Amino acid sequence: MTACLSLCGVSHQFDGVSALKNINFSVSKGERIALLGPSGAGKSTLLELLDRRLSLGSGEAHVLNIALSKRQRFTRSDRADVGFIFQEFALLHRLSVYQNVMNGRMGRTRGWPSLWGTFDTGDHLIVARALSDVGLSDFEDRRADQLSGGQRQRVAIARCLAQEPRLILADEPVSNLDPSRAAKVLELITSRASDGETAVIFSSHQPQLAQTFADRVIGLRDGEIMFDRLSAHLTQEDITQLYDGFRSDTDLRLVG
Repeated sequence: MTACLSLCGVSHQFDGVSALKNINFSVSKGERIALLGPSGAGKSTLLELLDRRLSLGSGEAHVLNIALSKRQRFTRSDRADVGFIFQEFALLHRLSVYQNVMNGRMGRTRGWPSLWGTFDTGDHLIVARALSDVGLSDFEDRRADQLSGGQRQRVAIARCLAQEPRLILADEPVSNLDPSRAAKVLELITSRASDGETAVIFSSHQPQLAQTFADRVIGLRDGEIMFDRLSAHLTQEDITQLYDGFRSDTDLRLVG
């Protein structure tokens, strides 16, 4: 399988405090990866580095065949190829649900038409499908600030799906959803990897969801990788050691 991204010796610090330490792994096109670990483990920092929201501190990283560096500039198309689902939604609250999701198409259209809010029929069909996929077709005219937390999360997911990225990065994408909806949404997000071209990396506190919807699970703690396993080989001992000493209301049992 062709590599979608690779990291070698990647480390990152905030004000002299290490957030990531010597991270090494690669992801192939079509793979689904879960980042598992307690709060403060480095999951969000790692996702933001891959999304280029943070500059690479040390080590080497390639994302979609582009080497990450402080001097690297990315084209509009490059940025559109990486979709990010934020834990805090990052919606424009005064805009409608439909307008927020259409913002995902801005990187896929020519510059001036998108700036003026002019999109073609194909863009509107893609947005309509994304809204249908997350179950929000009946809410397209409602303002984002009139939605519940779970509904806003689904708008953020629809915006990413409408972007049609080659790499989907999701930071706790189902943290505000009930268990039934969480499973359905994760199935929707990770199903995008079925085309063999799109890779998906999502962070989670829930081992059962990670094991169910990821091909591989990478366990992070204190900025370091504790394990990198095929989901089928993940053990209860792995989970116990990963979360040892951390109090959590999350069910840390594996499936089965």
